[in-house]
Amino acid sequence: MRRIPCAATLAVCLIAACVSLSAQGGRGGRGESGESASHAPKPFDQVITSTAQKQAGIFTVYTQKDKATDAEHLFFAIPGDQLDKDFLWTSLIARTPFGDGYGGDQVGDHVVRWEQHDDTILLREVDYRMVADPALPVARAVAASNNSNIVMAFPVAAWGPQHEAVIDVTRLYDTEVPEFSPRQRLQARGFDASRSFFDSARAFPENIEVEATQTYTTPLPAPGENTGGRGGRGARTAPPSQTVRMHFSMIKLPDDKMTPRLFDDRVGYFNLTQQDFGRDEPKAPLRTYITRWRLVKKDPGAALSEPVKPIVYYIDPATPVQWRKWVRKGIEDWQPAFESAGFKHAIIAKDAPTPAEDPTWSPQDMRNSMIRWLPSTIENSVGPNIHDPRTGEILNAQVQIYQNVLNLVNDWYFTQVGPLDPRAATLPLPDELSGRLLEYVVAHEVGHTLGFQHNMKSSSEYPVKDLRDPKWLATMGDVATLMDYARFDYVAQPEDHVPPEDLIPKIGPYDKWAVHWGYAPIPGATTPDEEKPTLDSWSREQNQTPWLRFNTDHADGADPGANTEAVGDADAIYATGMGVRNLQRVMAMLVPATTSKSGQPYDRMTEVYAQILGQWTTEMGHVAVIVGGVDSQDKHSDQTGAQFTPEPRARQAAAVAFLNQNAFATPHFLIQPKITRIFEPDGAMAQIRTSQLRILSILMQNQRLERMEQLSAEDGVAAYAPADFLTDVRRGIWSELAQPQVSIDAYRRNLQDAYLGVVRTKLEETGDAMAEPRAQLRAQLATLAGELRAALPHATDAATRAHLQAARDEIAQTLDPKFAPSPAAAGAGRGGRGGLDPLTGPEAGLICWPDIGIYH
Repeated sequence: MRRIPCAATLAVCLIAACVSLSAQGGRGGRGESGESASHAPKPFDQVITSTAQKQAGIFTVYTQKDKATDAEHLFFAIPGDQLDKDFLWTSLIARTPFGDGYGGDQVGDHVVRWEQHDDTILLREVDYRMVADPALPVARAVAASNNSNIVMAFPVAAWGPQHEAVIDVTRLYDTEVPEFSPRQRLQARGFDASRSFFDSARAFPENIEVEATQTYTTPLPAPGENTGGRGGRGARTAPPSQTVRMHFSMIKLPDDKMTPRLFDDRVGYFNLTQQDFGRDEPKAPLRTYITRWRLVKKDPGAALSEPVKPIVYYIDPATPVQWRKWVRKGIEDWQPAFESAGFKHAIIAKDAPTPAEDPTWSPQDMRNSMIRWLPSTIENSVGPNIHDPRTGEILNAQVQIYQNVLNLVNDWYFTQVGPLDPRAATLPLPDELSGRLLEYVVAHEVGHTLGFQHNMKSSSEYPVKDLRDPKWLATMGDVATLMDYARFDYVAQPEDHVPPEDLIPKIGPYDKWAVHWGYAPIPGATTPDEEKPTLDSWSREQNQTPWLRFNTDHADGADPGANTEAVGDADAIYATGMGVRNLQRVMAMLVPATTSKSGQPYDRMTEVYAQILGQWTTEMGHVAVIVGGVDSQDKHSDQTGAQFTPEPRARQAAAVAFLNQNAFATPHFLIQPKITRIFEPDGAMAQIRTSQLRILSILMQNQRLERMEQLSAEDGVAAYAPADFLTDVRRGIWSELAQPQVSIDAYRRNLQDAYLGVVRTKLEETGDAMAEPRAQLRAQLATLAGELRAALPHATDAATRAHLQAARDEIAQTLDPKFAPSPAAAGAGRGGRGGLDPLTGPEAGLICWPDIGIYH
């Protein structure tokens, strides 16, 4: 981390000389804080008086007031056996002003050590990204290239009764320490020590928890200065002051390090990487280990045993009462998965104790993992974990559930499977159903805190027709893992009579397999390398069982089976066809579902309609990525077969045909005036245009065109050639030109305008990779110009005629920038829209993949 220069910072720490902190007063300029210019340790009872409050823990912690200033001071008494030990220092924002995040937001974590140098204690930051066995000669060179930074130095104020080093650490908390500062998180510019102070400290057997009030400042901008708003979005500037209550946690890292487990990119675990210079290899290898909790069987010989120490999650007392049982269920849903690894009751949910039950309990205590409930309008949730950077052992988890995520999952459920569940007839959904959806969200986030990455590949590994089979769904679920962004089974139809419970994802076969892979003990193996053959054999089970597969990280977005927000993308054409049927039914439910309460505005109807349109766009996008796609399976070098297999030509052509018939044909079921005019006077046309432009932009991505060019060169006539693809798209979007009488409605004119804008932008791009696609696109425009010329005499109305002429002029100007448009079309723009360019006008930011509210 870059250190922020500060006049109050220790200028230079010369270890060979005695460290002097005399007039500097630490970072933030608190003055001497009881330290003399020529400091020497004093007798213990002169430093820690009878008025001091004492807490025993891994360090003894003393708090007492300075008689001269009446300021509260914090002292650590560090035993000699805790010097030179590794601690994990974590900085959290416990309380924050409105609009600056939420209590529990993590700022960062660092490994630190307390070291003695004569009568000075140094707090050092330790980096484990480069390692070597200390017994090897190369360890010296590694140490010389990886010196630990000094975060702060403290004169020893006194030596304790057991010769503990007693130091005043107040300035560690009431001044700004760059390594632990939330400045970047708050986007602040300054720090005000006069409004910052130490609050409280608690000592525990393994950790110390300290809270401090810190005030950061952001000067008001000078006249005419454009700050860009917070986050660069121009919404608002940062307030002049931001006072936060920081929670600093320091927990002892285990002396008996957990044996790390080597990462395998065929299995979806979060991981850490170390450059190991101690291995006898020509090139120092990167050693990558998974993150996981330490689980040890009480009975090592039993096939199923309780762990010595289970994984415990506490439920935030702020959680509304009606949701607590569902949060508990979301945590303990993972118990069957751990049984597959040989552990019974490995993961447990508990209510947080009341102050009367345990006055020392704190949600910020690093020993307590939490499911936090946050009063946020953000429709999201996150599941981070804190782990030992030496071994990957997970030490703490803080799942954050933002309250309005309930609104998001309500909308998702109604939009995707509302016609399949009578309980979804009105919004909001009943508590029993909303609770089950919350359980699903919590279980997904808990999965992250157990070490699991997203697995977007999973939803494409089940046969799509099985997603309509109640027997299959009862056993296997609609997706093989909770860690996919697959929501609810929109492939199922009302006539399939699928029980509503089986429309919602649950712990699946991949989850159980992955927990076994990462957590099951391997008898006889005592090192990561000894475990590797067994882990490799487990990974190869993916060959026979496709739904055990994980994303191919190096697929680079080419695999259409790794869609987000997809169900049944083993055949996205079929799945989307079924999904659209349900969306048509949902449109019929929209008005009664959102107007069940009298006297309410139509805001909810507007919101849900946008969700329906977004779902339609997303499902069409799942079909678009089939074009130029390659199916992938991550393999290692001694596994047979290719990792990447191009989608068959016929399947790609079928995807384009489906889009021409369903995405680029006007979706009339979405633009019913009797519905849309209830909540808006206009806008439907623009919304449809934006959605179609998104789908078209996905289909025409540069990377897709370049990949198709390469596959065509490699596979010849077996490939779906770019020329054929572009011809099929052009003919579909401009299909009216082939009719004896040419009449083009306003929605189609909008789409055709967007097509011309996309092509023109691609022709203006530079770079050798696009040379061949540009040539193909120019040929398409030339052909289209001829078709427009032939169609003009057959136009049946003035609007169509003007549109065709404007399109001809647009093409001519694209192919020859010196071309001047005809007077008849000069004022009309393309299709009479005044020349709005979909890629540079107000919709410029809307050509990417649609984001309809994805939680992490």
